[in-house]
Amino acid sequence: MIPRYTLPEMGAIWSEENKFRTWLEVELAVCEVLAERGRIPRSALEQIRARARVDVARIHEIERTTRHDVIAFLSAVAEAVGPEARYIHLGLTSSDVVDTATALLLRASADLILARLERLAEVLRRRAFEFKDTPMVGRTHGVHAEPITFGLKLALWYAETERNRERVRRAREQISVGKISGAVGTFAHLDPEVEEAVCRRLGLRPEPISSQIIPRDRHAEFLAALALVAASLEKIALEIRHLQRTEVREAEEFFAVGQKGSSAMPHKRNPITAEQICGLARVVRANLHAALENIPLWHERDISHSSVERLILPESCILTDYLLHRTTELLERLVVSPERMRANLEATRGLIFSGALLLALTERGLSREQAYVLVQRHAMRAWDEGADFRDLVRADPEIRARLAPSEIEEIFRLDRALRHVDAIFRRVFGEAARPARTEGDGAS
Repeated sequence: MIPRYTLPEMGAIWSEENKFRTWLEVELAVCEVLAERGRIPRSALEQIRARARVDVARIHEIERTTRHDVIAFLSAVAEAVGPEARYIHLGLTSSDVVDTATALLLRASADLILARLERLAEVLRRRAFEFKDTPMVGRTHGVHAEPITFGLKLALWYAETERNRERVRRAREQISVGKISGAVGTFAHLDPEVEEAVCRRLGLRPEPISSQIIPRDRHAEFLAALALVAASLEKIALEIRHLQRTEVREAEEFFAVGQKGSSAMPHKRNPITAEQICGLARVVRANLHAALENIPLWHERDISHSSVERLILPESCILTDYLLHRTTELLERLVVSPERMRANLEATRGLIFSGALLLALTERGLSREQAYVLVQRHAMRAWDEGADFRDLVRADPEIRARLAPSEIEEIFRLDRALRHVDAIFRRVFGEAARPARTEGDGAS
């Protein structure tokens, strides 16, 4: 059972207090490197370490006058530190601190999101094997196409989740850079070696070249990875919404005792979790557009990106974290109906095997066009009159002249259509990853 979602981990990363603590972490790292290089006294570093603290209320109070958050932060820290505070922020510009700290916040967020993705992949894998051999109808354009299994659908989502894990890992790497290069990136007041040492201390790489800021294509790439995660989660949720429709009812969200679906209609069991996932995923994707707009700035920078990032970075990370939790919970508790899947599979009375019949007739000498016309004639009659497609095919002398009765029956065998499921699973999960079959696998 997945516990109810709570915000603390991801919310704590993006709290005001943690933001300012991370700024202070960057400032202290710079002081330590400068002390090692003899730029500031060791005694001053010891006083800074001992006295520096974050007072969010005081920072906000000062900011009401300064109208500059970094200056307010530095002023509040200086009040706590005393005269040695003159060595804090030595040679830095605001973006040195803010951008390097933002990298640390995004990296921590990526680690939580990667853990969520791993948990989602585990649930998808387990349920894929549970329903590996559970047949259902595949649909294209919302219309019955050919047989698949529910396990294949879950395996496809698993493979996409693995790609999303790799994308987030790559984006984490791209965003894990810092800069201590000064007002326009020229190291006018500090040497490049200081930046390199500070970044090593923080577990970051130095940005090879920056202006006043770390280039925002890195942040856009990170939000693009989150947008793709959100799109994949909506893809899963949207499918479950379709499968829960009254006319389908092949799978549905868990409905708890005492839960209500409608204020007016007591019979309703609505896919509210899946709908919420679909809705919030749109916000994450929309934030990517804003991140892309942040890439072009005036000259070495302006601050048009700053106000946007105060919203889109924490919001996208928190929402993605939440959506991953909700999707994992949805899938883990998903109620699946193999009986309804079987009934819907048979609802068109054999029409889903028309493609196999088409191929068999072409292999016996008919042109593709001749075979198509012949098969479609019976298919349309089955659609329009409610006739059994198999019976129509068995009774057709032109088909019987080319296919023996046993060959016709072979065409309509479900196991023949699904004979490569094991091979697909080996492609997705690998030979060693496939568990032994047990009772209750969901095979049907």
